Amino acid sequence: MHGITAQVSLYPLGQDDLSPSIDAAIVEFDRHGIERQTGAMSTVLAGGDEDVFSALLDAFRGAASRGPAVMVVTVSNACPWKR
Repeated sequence: MHGITAQVSLYPLGQDDLSPSIDAAIVEFDRHGIERQTGAMSTVLAGGDEDVFSALLDAFRGAASRGPAVMVVTVSNACPWKR
């Protein structure tokens, strides 16, 4: 397992209320027990590569189950985790 960070932006499309999709993604990040720092436009995740990628998949599925969505992710094994 290798430590990585990922910056994630989620864009629910054509939805009157964006919160349910975004909240569903955050629930999945927390369920996977990875570290996260959520900002106004994106969330930064940190953890083992398998944990982060698994959380990303489940987060996208959770968001997409509430309507169309786009998820943009940048992954790095070279960016240190900063809180």
